[in-house]
Amino acid sequence: MSNLQTISSKLWAMANELRGNMDAAEYKNYILAFMFYRYLSDHQEQYLVKNNVIDVPAGQTVNQAYLEQANEDDLSDYLEDISSSLGYAIVPHDTWQSLIHKIDNSMVVPSDYQAIFDNFNKNAELNKEASQDFRGVFNDVNLGDSRLGSSTNERAKSLNRIVKLVNGIDYKSDDGKDILGTIYEYLIGQFAASAGKKGGEFYTPHEVSEILSKIVTLDKEKTGAFFNVYDPTMGSGSLLLTVGQALPSGQPIKFYGQELNTTTYNLARMNLMMHGVSFNNMTLSNADTLESDWPDGKDAKGIDRPRSFDAVVANPPYSAHWDNAESKLKDPRFQNYGKLAPKTKADYAFILHSLYHLNEEGTMAIVLPHGVLFRGAAEGTIRQIIIEKNYLDAVIGLPANIFYGTSIPTTVLVFKKNRKTKDILFIDASGEFEKVKNQNRLKPENIDKIVETYKQREDVEKYAHVASLDEIKTNDFNLNIPRYVDTFEQEEEIDLVEIKNLIDADKQQIAELEATIAEQLKILGI
Repeated sequence: MSNLQTISSKLWAMANELRGNMDAAEYKNYILAFMFYRYLSDHQEQYLVKNNVIDVPAGQTVNQAYLEQANEDDLSDYLEDISSSLGYAIVPHDTWQSLIHKIDNSMVVPSDYQAIFDNFNKNAELNKEASQDFRGVFNDVNLGDSRLGSSTNERAKSLNRIVKLVNGIDYKSDDGKDILGTIYEYLIGQFAASAGKKGGEFYTPHEVSEILSKIVTLDKEKTGAFFNVYDPTMGSGSLLLTVGQALPSGQPIKFYGQELNTTTYNLARMNLMMHGVSFNNMTLSNADTLESDWPDGKDAKGIDRPRSFDAVVANPPYSAHWDNAESKLKDPRFQNYGKLAPKTKADYAFILHSLYHLNEEGTMAIVLPHGVLFRGAAEGTIRQIIIEKNYLDAVIGLPANIFYGTSIPTTVLVFKKNRKTKDILFIDASGEFEKVKNQNRLKPENIDKIVETYKQREDVEKYAHVASLDEIKTNDFNLNIPRYVDTFEQEEEIDLVEIKNLIDADKQQIAELEATIAEQLKILGI
């Protein structure tokens, strides 16, 4: 087992022991928030040393030097310096090392934790360009939750135990690389698995994220320009990060995302920064994607224009309810498709919103339930227009029971606006997976086969088919995968003569057995 696996599994086991009766979905707000706070504090220490903001005399730690040199007279200068570069600033007495020192020496009082977060929020306003990225990021840490303890002192002790747990993480891998972000991602996945249905609201299984990410970055070569990726239902931001990891090493990237749930939005902000994403390279919003068209922007003349992206990825809530008021037919996102998505099924609203923000050379991949492939009425109208516009590039069927909170099979739809051919690739990958406990998992070879088949764009017996537009029209624009990929397995022919002979032989044996029993009964006089 690698150092990462060892650390992650031990941390998860200890975290479970500490959380007591608290739900995993709620406990994550504590342990993940303190991991993030440690990261920010350590990151600030590195900045202070690397940029010679403080001198560290022999025999002193960075924290001791910071405590001595950033005194009350010029503390504001230090904070201004730090926040101008990092986007945030932590005062000397609130650093992670200062907190550990207080805990080790029984100096923590119940109000200390509130003071730490209050001070952080105040100093997060120093850099106006970064304030949105850091404002309220720790608001989900409920310091007064009675499940932490019945009194303020008991709650402080519980928080101390969480801090000490996080402090015990050796976040260097076997080769010396910083793996704190990777551990953080692992814990998000574990909390999602434990949270059941709620887990699916903030986390896309990494195997699915890999498929989407590899497809939208396929054949991308490293350039000096920023690669822009957008997720309109970003959850914890894991899908965005996986896109970044799929790009060539060193490729600059900017992340854009929107999330309705505030707790999950905070999680996404922490997750991206824990993976080394600077506040300058992330633009995240906390709002309803379908109600608030975002992101928008202004062109060189100051005219409002929608932003468009090199890649759009999404795993939206399936068949969600939304306000499909008739006025939305005037919304530029939806106005060119004849109908609005049904009130109780927003799937096509998410598709159209995402398409609206895809640039002419980009690729979009979105995960949805199979109903989007064949449902009629308004959805049928929208689907037909999308196909006639030649935007739909591929339909990929995934196995059932691979998402948290739902066992239904899902499909990945791939879109491009500047397609050279008028056809659609269908891939049926629903039967290729491994079963792990109650969950189905895609193995690396399953993922590679999907991506390679998408890349080659050729028929593969019982797995993939490239359907012409005429073939789609013949099926009345119904995209149900079995109409195009025949996965039927021919059963062995039954030899009726052999079966009859076996039955006759059985009858003979039964008759002989009955005769023997009758003879024995006769002898016994019965």
